[in-house]
Amino acid sequence: MEEKPTNAAPENFTLFQKTMAWCVHLFTASGLVAGFMAILAINDLAWRGAMLWLVVALVIDGIDGTFARIFRVQEVLPDMNGKTMDYIIDFATYAIIPAYFFHQAGLVEDAFNLPCTILILLVSALYYSKEGMVSEDYYFIGFPVMWNVVVFYLFFVFDLPSIGNMLAIIFFAILHFVPIKFVYPSRVKHFRGLTLAVTTILIIDFAVILWYHPEKYFWLSLIAILAAIYYGLMAIYNTWLED
Repeated sequence: MEEKPTNAAPENFTLFQKTMAWCVHLFTASGLVAGFMAILAINDLAWRGAMLWLVVALVIDGIDGTFARIFRVQEVLPDMNGKTMDYIIDFATYAIIPAYFFHQAGLVEDAFNLPCTILILLVSALYYSKEGMVSEDYYFIGFPVMWNVVVFYLFFVFDLPSIGNMLAIIFFAILHFVPIKFVYPSRVKHFRGLTLAVTTILIIDFAVILWYHPEKYFWLSLIAILAAIYYGLMAIYNTWLED
């Protein structure tokens, strides 16, 4: 009797499928280009332009995974590791470049500027090295490395004194290692529609805040603050109240 093959034959993907898969990888990689443009803007002290590029990188990172699943990138290009590429770019745009922004913007007194910047970089590296950074049910365990967002709030939303900015950096640095479940917006399960709506509104709010900078409007800051409160409440729910 002829034995049936134990494994199905590998699927042959079309040129179009392979092209689209490569386009998704290039789209992900473009986040690094946005990060480099942010560095150039920081060097010119163009804070609005720098943060705009970091927001562009944030948007790219937020939607590239959806494209990857739509076009089955992992199956079409099995020799390419999109997750590794994503980690490399995220560490640059969420940790290194925001740390540089923070340092150059002088948000704390000179004596604390370099120590706070070093703290951002060290805790980010430690967090990325931690097993279980993302749980099996797609939560960030501990505050995720999103120093781009922290710096955005400190520079464009709040107007804290030096000591307030320093305490904020220390607070979020510690929060990296507190086992609280933070929402992974693109993979959220509970309150998915609401979370995606809040995230979309927040990104738009970021863009409008940058458009009007250096003018600050209470209603724009209020939207950003309410969104931050929502994420905080979701972290409490996910950690202690979720069934």
